[in-house]
Amino acid sequence: MRRQLLPALLAFVALTVLCGIVYPLVVTGISQVAFPSRADGSLVKRDGVVVGSRLIGQSFTSPRYFHPRPSAAGDGYDATSSSASNLGPSNAVLLKDVRERIAAYRTANGLAPGSSVPVEAVTSSGSGLDPHISEADARIQAARVARARSLPVAKVLELVDENTDGRSLGVFGEPGVNVLELNLALDGAR
Repeated sequence: MRRQLLPALLAFVALTVLCGIVYPLVVTGISQVAFPSRADGSLVKRDGVVVGSRLIGQSFTSPRYFHPRPSAAGDGYDATSSSASNLGPSNAVLLKDVRERIAAYRTANGLAPGSSVPVEAVTSSGSGLDPHISEADARIQAARVARARSLPVAKVLELVDENTDGRSLGVFGEPGVNVLELNLALDGAR
């Protein structure tokens, strides 16, 4: 038994060091050299201070800012508690929440009762941390933001266009607007 135990223990230690220490350090080193911004979490800085990540949504509630989609992660946009609501499409709680969100969205954006509301404006994403909204959602919110900031709607729509990400590889998914980057662009607009 000793003849089998020693090689097994050495293999365990060797693989632990190789797979648990060496490999992660090599991959981290390569990613830091090849993709430094992405390797550090795609952090967004303003005046040298980290204000968020391009990959994780944040809560914005002021009328002066574009609002992200709702979050079911923890108490909202909690990156340590990423999750969906896990409520099915016929769940009474989800249906009630969505109806309330639709009413609040219409009120906040000055829409008529019965007007169409983008689905991502009233439902949370699978992670609860989606940093993007649709172009349609951003265009609806533009009038509210322009009024709150005393800016021409055309200027706000120009910023929406500048901060719209295209489809992945040109064909996958839909164009989206990163809410954090758009709101930072608004803060810099004159």
